Amino acid sequence: MKTSFGVTLFGSSLLATLLLAAPMSSQAQSPPPRFELENNQLKLPAAIVFETGSDKIKPESEAALSHVVAYLNDKTYISLMRIENHSDNSGAAQAGQQLSEKRALAVGRWLIAHGIECKRLLAVGFGSTKPVADNATPDGKAQNRRTVFANAALRGRLIGGMSADGGGVVAGDLCK
Repeated sequence: MKTSFGVTLFGSSLLATLLLAAPMSSQAQSPPPRFELENNQLKLPAAIVFETGSDKIKPESEAALSHVVAYLNDKTYISLMRIENHSDNSGAAQAGQQLSEKRALAVGRWLIAHGIECKRLLAVGFGSTKPVADNATPDGKAQNRRTVFANAALRGRLIGGMSADGGGVVAGDLCK
């Protein structure tokens, strides 16, 4: 006799009972998340975006932030992650610096609210000091407004002899 499982049974009711009683999931399990790093920075599925001129995180950032939470939960040996926020060169440099610090703190607070220990996070603002694109174009400005998640320490040791802040301005203590 053949079952729908493709197993031939030879009168063994015990085996048939075990097979039929085994829990069968009707839904396929989703694959575990894939994490990719580039230059020791976590690649995100989408950008972290804020309301214009504000540190208020937009709802469409949730998938990317949840990706960071999953990464840190999976990689428990990462003892310190630097949250870097960068701005374009619009407006006064000091205002851009202050906004980038506030945004880094807002991201850190979001991660803490979603279960990440504050001691594992360092919020750092860079303002417009590290552009990755030409600030003369709208597309370039958009690329320069970014949040980066960089591994800073593994198992309590700083990576590559770098300072924990990566050369930016520490925005504040996320544990207070």
